[in-house]
Amino acid sequence: MVIYVMTEAEMQLANLIWENEPVGSGELVKIAQEKLNWKKSTTYTVLRKICSNDIFQNENAVVCSKISREEYTRKKGERYLEENYNGSLPHFVAAFLKRKKLSQKEIEELAKMIEEYRDEEE
Repeated sequence: MVIYVMTEAEMQLANLIWENEPVGSGELVKIAQEKLNWKKSTTYTVLRKICSNDIFQNENAVVCSKISREEYTRKKGERYLEENYNGSLPHFVAAFLKRKKLSQKEIEELAKMIEEYRDEEE
């Protein structure tokens, strides 16, 4: 499944849904008005868009996610790697390290993650 990358406005509404789900669509309108200063029509327009992309659903006026925020973020990251680095995590890390120096703590955290991954694979 290729993940749809949400716009900033879509992401704002998505975060409200993830934080409050399951949420009635009328209640979502109130929350978006309060938190984002959106009109009812704006909320419903953005909601239709994110529902049409299979990330959320609005059934019987109840809105909930089809995928979790974590799953969405993971799939978005995988898509980024695929599109920009031919799916290669080492190529991504190499490009990243050309621009930013890692702290000793970050190096240790990465080493620990790699070691834990190795242990899982054995």
